[in-house]
Amino acid sequence: MKLKTDLRVDNKKSWKGSYRGFLGLISFSTILPLNIHTSIQEMAKFTWLWPIIGGFIGILVGLLGYVTMDLITIPQLVAAAIIYSFAIWFTGFHHLDGLVDFGDAVMAHGHPEKRIQIMRDTRIGTGGLAYLFIVGILTVASIASAPIGLIFFILLVSEVAAKLGLVTCSTFSKPYPNGTGKYFIEAMTPKILLLSLIITLIIGYLVLNTTGIIGIAGGLIGGIIMAVVSRMKFIYATGDILGASNEISRMIALVLMIGYLSMI
Repeated sequence: MKLKTDLRVDNKKSWKGSYRGFLGLISFSTILPLNIHTSIQEMAKFTWLWPIIGGFIGILVGLLGYVTMDLITIPQLVAAAIIYSFAIWFTGFHHLDGLVDFGDAVMAHGHPEKRIQIMRDTRIGTGGLAYLFIVGILTVASIASAPIGLIFFILLVSEVAAKLGLVTCSTFSKPYPNGTGKYFIEAMTPKILLLSLIITLIIGYLVLNTTGIIGIAGGLIGGIIMAVVSRMKFIYATGDILGASNEISRMIALVLMIGYLSMI
């Protein structure tokens, strides 16, 4: 009887740990004040489900897109700026901070360890500002060019693709020994990525048919590019690089979807 009781207690603790880990990852990915007491290790177990959290974020971003562009018809360029601002604000500017730090480091000269130290520097340089401008302006321009009737679905897919880019970069990167990013990188394998990719492709197709699949492919491409760059420039990947992969993958997904829609 004692053994059975112990097993029930252990299972209960395991379930609570998993519950906390997933909610903790939601809190880590957004500004929602969930007040979840967990660890990075527990959250990292759900790295492969990050695109699902991206879908939740995408629903909110998409609703804002529908309201501003379709319901009250704010000029599309202004609406696009509002939508992008909401997207980066709702995620706590974490990924945007990573993009700026990555931009500074990737443009620097020197050995990989020096570049990583530049990435960890709190100061912002020209490289970081340039990457922020390039990714921001292409993202806003893509949103502004989207068909108004499809804006909700395009934004939803783009946020799923952004998180797929993050987990793809994690899968093919080598973790830097110090930092929180290593737990997410160590949690991913090609087999787990395949499962995550299948789920996101299904979501993309159900939401936006072929255009949705193209958007998901954009996220995958963005993650692979970031993994290759991190190995070439830094050898390792850090949390900043994972954050940058989110922003770059979203941009690529949007550009590809808008490009495809303009041709059909």
